[in-house]
Amino acid sequence: MSKQDFEKFLFKIDQLNQLVELINNSPEKYKLFINCKSHEDVVQLAKQWGYEIGKRWGES
Repeated sequence: MSKQDFEKFLFKIDQLNQLVELINNSPEKYKLFINCKSHEDVVQLAKQWGYEIGKRWGES
């Protein structure tokens, strides 16, 4: 794994951890999140909330 890939990996983990915290602290956001039907729905919802979780850490 390159250093750049490692940095992307850490960034994604950070984004996911922040997203989980947001969802855990907001019943409204939790309801929206669990109503997602696909991975793409989750990615788009997270993006609306300011999180970038769509790309895998090894993707450009």
